[in-house]
Amino acid sequence: MNNLKSLVEKIKNLETERKNLMLEIEELRKMADAKAKALESEISMLREEVKSLRILLGAEEPGMEKKKKK
Repeated sequence: MNNLKSLVEKIKNLETERKNLMLEIEELRKMADAKAKALESEISMLREEVKSLRILLGAEEPGMEKKKKK
């Protein structure tokens, strides 16, 4: 009987730990998603800044060919 009680207690403890880990995983996923969105936004701003600086300095945009004078 004692063995059965300890087995029931072990199962309860494992279920509690599983629940806590699932909650932590969900929170970490939310944090990772927020970080990814923040990085996407930052990269977008940096691309715009590069584009603006190229225009300001008269630099060629990648993929654009300079027009040759005849």
